Amino acid sequence: MTDPAKIAIRASTQEHLEIEDIKDDLVILKDGSSCLVLATTAINFGLLSEKEQEATIYAYAALLNSLNFTAQIVIRSARKDISSYLGLLEEREGKEERKLIKDQIGKYRQFIQETVQKNNVLDKKFYIIIPMTSLELGVAKSFKKNISHQKGLPFDKNYILQQAKINLYPKRDHLLRQLSRLGLKSNQLESQELIRLFFNVYNPESSTQPMAESNQYKTPVVKAAILPREEIKTEKTEVEESTIRQQINNLVKKDEPAIS
Repeated sequence: MTDPAKIAIRASTQEHLEIEDIKDDLVILKDGSSCLVLATTAINFGLLSEKEQEATIYAYAALLNSLNFTAQIVIRSARKDISSYLGLLEEREGKEERKLIKDQIGKYRQFIQETVQKNNVLDKKFYIIIPMTSLELGVAKSFKKNISHQKGLPFDKNYILQQAKINLYPKRDHLLRQLSRLGLKSNQLESQELIRLFFNVYNPESSTQPMAESNQYKTPVVKAAILPREEIKTEKTEVEESTIRQQINNLVKKDEPAIS
């Protein structure tokens, strides 16, 4: 007999994610807020000379003092993916005709693979997130949606995108200029890069899975776990019939055979 509790569970994982959509290189959240993500490089501060360290500190202090908006710094550590590099070595090894060099490439490939597996080499990525709250679109409507727990965006998606670009692009340009003074290379993540980033965050074991271009997605990446209508109807019917049969059996006398 099918458990009735299983039939009632038809919620989508998408409902528990705060992301509503990723469009025009921006992340739109379900409450109407949005943000853009900058990827930046890092500096090995310990290898700098004393004067270079002082100049870096002053440049970073100038960056912080110049900010009149909120920004979030995120450092993400993930296991180093060397599958593409190992594939390149394997391909080079297969094409090499000289036996000595071929053996050396094979030993080197095996050494790299064992080193990464044993030492659990991590790859660090650095991001700066510039947010725009839904209150900047309209206090009354955003506040009403939050307290009433209404589903859907408080404003039209195109309007949110338009306002986000007006609000976030000057902040982005300012940060890019300040980061360049620190000797850091930064760029805004595009839609496809954002999809890959969030996919890897929620699916760390599937980081090497190839993904299609963002404009090829016609449905959400995370689909609702809803059974087909016919299957739900069939399971509900079986549960109802089983319940009725049990009730009849309870009314039948002990000396009479039970209905099966």
